[in-house]
Amino acid sequence: MRNDSVGLEEGRLHDVTSMEDYQSLHERHRVFPRVFENRNHRRILDISAGVGVVGRNIRNASYPAELICNDVSPTCLKIMQEAGLKTVSFDLDSPDARYPFPDSDFDAVISLATIEHLINIEHFLTEIRRILNDNGFLYLSAPNYSGLTYLLPFLATGKTFHDPMDETARYEFFAHVRYFTFRTLAELVGSMGYSLDTVYLPVPQESSKYNALKSRSKWEAFVFRCAMTSIYKLFSPRWAAEPVLCFRKQAAKSEVRVARARKILL
Repeated sequence: MRNDSVGLEEGRLHDVTSMEDYQSLHERHRVFPRVFENRNHRRILDISAGVGVVGRNIRNASYPAELICNDVSPTCLKIMQEAGLKTVSFDLDSPDARYPFPDSDFDAVISLATIEHLINIEHFLTEIRRILNDNGFLYLSAPNYSGLTYLLPFLATGKTFHDPMDETARYEFFAHVRYFTFRTLAELVGSMGYSLDTVYLPVPQESSKYNALKSRSKWEAFVFRCAMTSIYKLFSPRWAAEPVLCFRKQAAKSEVRVARARKILL
């Protein structure tokens, strides 16, 4: 993780004092805890939980599990604590530091839009695998740069996915150190002792960007939602902008079988 990561996050949140102020909601946030299905998790760690949007959703749904939310941003920790979420703070990306939990401590780990910020990815995945129990699950998401909402503008304009001259994209340009596609992410994690169990595809519904589109034109929003839903139903998850990948911990490294994973639209 970059040395200036905390500063970048604090700058992004300079006018945010509560979850209600947060204006970067994504579809990946709203699908929790539905993605847990019937797995009956009892102890969950949300890594880089931000201001706690996912944690709040899990709590408000009365999901019967102990939830711990991690972050290193003072603003994020303060907002989560004031919202009544249990927090812990530790560096995810120090290559020689174990995460402050014993082996097999969690049934599930959530990591949304985090791995693209990390330098020591192997250490990150190894430590998560260590703290998961033998039937543990990792819920992982990162921007999928083969998704249509990234790929089409790139092909049309020839600009990078995060234009350094675009004020709305400057945070990602400076904060992201990795760029994944659906396939490269699935294969990387699969090579580290996990098997891909399910891919959850959140359709356009409640994100900040979708709500902004709907405010501008309800017709355009309707067409966009229908088009993306149809694509998600008919084609590979590789076209989705922010799929949530559910991995099961494996006893040993095994062959990556991306095509065998279930696909569920939410």
